[in-house]
Amino acid sequence: QVQLVESGGGLVQTGGSLRLSCAASELTFSKYAMGWFRQAPGKERDFVATIAWLGGSTYYAGSVKGRFTISRDNANNTVYLQMNSLKPEDTAVYYCAASRRIGVPKDQYDYIYWGQGTQVTISS
Repeated sequence: QVQLVESGGGLVQTGGSLRLSCAASELTFSKYAMGWFRQAPGKERDFVATIAWLGGSTYYAGSVKGRFTISRDNANNTVYLQMNSLKPEDTAVYYCAASRRIGVPKDQYDYIYWGQGTQVTISS
């Protein structure tokens, strides 16, 4: 059974940093694009960042570009999201997800496996 387990969430002040991790099991990790999405209270789930399985290309939502960095470690079946210069509007539950799409899928419906989410709260 495929599992994606996020960790690294927490409470930080505005301007701080967090590094989220997502460990995958029971899937051929190197053959999946991996993405991060987030959902704030009362809002829809939004795309944050994705990294391709072939070539390692990345793509970011405009709201996080330049502040967040997605990376992957295929040897350890883990994808990371380094988040810097955090703002209160970054507060959300962050989810990682896996997609078999080639390239940098940005639509949540392209993703077939999801983690349970990790809470990120930014205080002002």
